[in-house]
Amino acid sequence: MPTPPLPAELQEMLAKPHPSVIATLRPDGSPHTTATWYLWEDGRVLVNMDAGRKRLEYMRADPRVSLTVLDGSDWYSHVSLLGRVVSLKDDEGLVDIDRIARHYRGSDYPVRDRGRVSAWIEVQRWHAWGP
Repeated sequence: MPTPPLPAELQEMLAKPHPSVIATLRPDGSPHTTATWYLWEDGRVLVNMDAGRKRLEYMRADPRVSLTVLDGSDWYSHVSLLGRVVSLKDDEGLVDIDRIARHYRGSDYPVRDRGRVSAWIEVQRWHAWGP
């Protein structure tokens, strides 16, 4: 698997609001996958989750993650990013989830009464498939 930086055409794809699935590791080593929104910024990935999510618990215990992004117009084209969570912090004022929601929906995140946590993922390796 290649290491970063990713080619320009993949970075362009990742900059768009495509469907994606994140994988974390349960304590027994088995995978836990969840559909998620993301932002691609400066060669890193930002994801955000409700403070009560299991994937957050798993990230805290083991920072290794994988994110697979599917091209929304051609799901045979995808890129998988393998890396580590290098930062977890409370999303004060819901600033990060609002940025991500605007990227996907064009408006702020509607649920305002639950704490959220932002995770920055540093990509270590990647794999892409598609035309």
